[in-house]
Amino acid sequence: MEFEMSPPPTQGLKAEFEKAADEVRRLTVQPSYAELAVVYGLYKQATIGNVNTERPGIFDFQGKSKWDGWKAQEGKSKEDAIKEYIAFVEEMKA
Repeated sequence: MEFEMSPPPTQGLKAEFEKAADEVRRLTVQPSYAELAVVYGLYKQATIGNVNTERPGIFDFQGKSKWDGWKAQEGKSKEDAIKEYIAFVEEMKA
């Protein structure tokens, strides 16, 4: 069985991604919990790949929300997650 490896993101795309990650930290309007889950999930998928941890326990509401956001992105390539992250951050800034 062969696995197709996607090429690593280009330097320009990485720079855009890092800029978008910095912009998220400086948003003037507080994102909704749903938006934060998407941003977190796309960031983790872009930097790590598919979920590699157990879902947090029943009383860890924030941890579960973040984990669920990441799990929702499962299967996307790192490059696709980076592109979606950049686009999503641009939407949040508008």
